[in-house]
Amino acid sequence: RSSDLGTVLQGTPDFTIIKIRDGVEAELPHYDLKRNPNERNERPEGERYRHNQRLKVLIIEVRDPQNEPPRMRGDQARPSIVVSRTHPGLIRRLFEIEVPEIYDGLVEIKSIAREPGARSKVAVASRESNLDPVGACVGPKGSRVRTVVSELRGERVDVVLWSDDPAKCVASALSPARVSRVIIDPEDNYATVIVPDDQLSLAIGKEGQNARLAARLTG
Repeated sequence: RSSDLGTVLQGTPDFTIIKIRDGVEAELPHYDLKRNPNERNERPEGERYRHNQRLKVLIIEVRDPQNEPPRMRGDQARPSIVVSRTHPGLIRRLFEIEVPEIYDGLVEIKSIAREPGARSKVAVASRESNLDPVGACVGPKGSRVRTVVSELRGERVDVVLWSDDPAKCVASALSPARVSRVIIDPEDNYATVIVPDDQLSLAIGKEGQNARLAARLTG
C-alpha cells in the first residue's frame, strides 16, 4: 500500500474521482453500504470534497484491468485504482512523512486503532534506548502530530508508548487517563483496569471510545 497526494476532479453521490498525476485517476468510494453492501466506504464521516482540493490518500487496491471495472453514470468506466481516507495505513504513512525517526527506522509504529473522522490511537516504540518515541512523533510544541491531525481534518490522534508488558501497554493505551492498576488474564486475553474515581469517565471516553480504541490497539 502506498500513499499519494491527489487532486479532486469530480464527485458523484457514491464516489469521488481523484487525479493522482497526469493521466492517472483513482476512485475514492463512499457508497451507502445499506443500499450497496458489496461496495466500499473509504471516506471518514463528515468529510466532503470540493473540486481541485488537494488530498492525501492511501492506495488500497488496483483492480485487474482484465476484469473491466463496473460502469458509472454516463457509461464512463470507473478508475482501476481504489484509494482510502479511512484506512489505518494512511496514518502510518502520514507519520512516516512527518517524523524522520520513523522514516529512518529509529522509531517503530507498533499498532494503530482508528475510528475515522473521530479519533485514533498510535502506539510507538524506539529502537534507540535514549530516544523518546512519543516525543519524536509529537514534535516540538506538538508540531508533527498537529500536521497529521490537520491532514485528517481534525481527527484526534493520541500517540502512546508501546510496551511488550501487556499491563504497561494497556495502561499507556488508555491515555490521557491515569491508571492505578491493570490485571491481565493471559488465557482469555482480557485486561481488568482499575482507575481513580476522577479518571473513570476519561478512561471510558465518550460513548466508550477511549476504552474501545485501547482494546483494539493492544489486542
